[in-house]
Amino acid sequence: MTHPFQNVTHAASTRPLLDTLGTVFRTFDDQDSGCTSYGLAAGNGRWFVKTASTPDAVSSLRRAEAVHQAVSHPAIVPLVHSFTTDTGLALVYPWMNGEVLYHPTRSRQGGRTAAGSPMARFRGLALSRVEAALASVLDAHLAVEQAGFVAVDFYDGCLLYDFDSHRMMLCDLDEYRPGPFTVEGERLPGSRRYMAPEEFVRGAVIDARTTVFNLGRALRLLLDAGDEEARWRGGPGRLAVVERATAPERESRWPSVRALGEAWGGAQPVGVRGSGRWPQAVIMPGDRSAQSGESR
Repeated sequence: MTHPFQNVTHAASTRPLLDTLGTVFRTFDDQDSGCTSYGLAAGNGRWFVKTASTPDAVSSLRRAEAVHQAVSHPAIVPLVHSFTTDTGLALVYPWMNGEVLYHPTRSRQGGRTAAGSPMARFRGLALSRVEAALASVLDAHLAVEQAGFVAVDFYDGCLLYDFDSHRMMLCDLDEYRPGPFTVEGERLPGSRRYMAPEEFVRGAVIDARTTVFNLGRALRLLLDAGDEEARWRGGPGRLAVVERATAPERESRWPSVRALGEAWGGAQPVGVRGSGRWPQAVIMPGDRSAQSGESR
């Protein structure tokens, strides 16, 4: 993919470099990830440039590099370039059209249920649209699993939805890592709404069953009409699939993302198109010249 960073391997500072390459049309500097990101228009395209200068943030971007080197999928925003700076690291992605379903910042949390919010609009879509978007999420995580990685810090802030083309993309996979592994601190980073019990236990094993839990929570929350989880839209068969995926006891869960996806496809409601083991996902090539913003 041609981009204006072809010859850039190091820059003293990111913003002055961007000003020489094109026009910065948006800055994301209030993110709770500790990163600063930019939207850059340069040449015939637009780019999303994510920078880190603290040790923790740089480590996250290094993990993101490793994920993108190992995993490629039409529903995962691709990494096209990286370069070092005097204070850290910068990653370059194509700018993708769409809105992050949940976008917390240091100064503002909440907003999932606000009228007109991306999440409220997504939940109000026709059931077939939501089903197709969730199929994309599951299929992308099958590619993650096949590459030997597990999800960490996966939540609705990783989901970028284009309401015009009805395309779901995954972004901000900075904490994904090879698995299985053990929790070294008191807990892993992430949203409690999506995290498995073992993610809060020092020394616990994190593996495919943990990713299954994370995905089960995403299915439960995104296929509900509200945040109270009282208006499920997926039918009893799929609710049973979700309940097994999110069982507190890891041994009771689906053993893999593939097993979860096959069960989900097999329990699809009448009227939802599908083929084979998986529900039919609408993954469209779309315009890769645009991306929404920083998605923590």
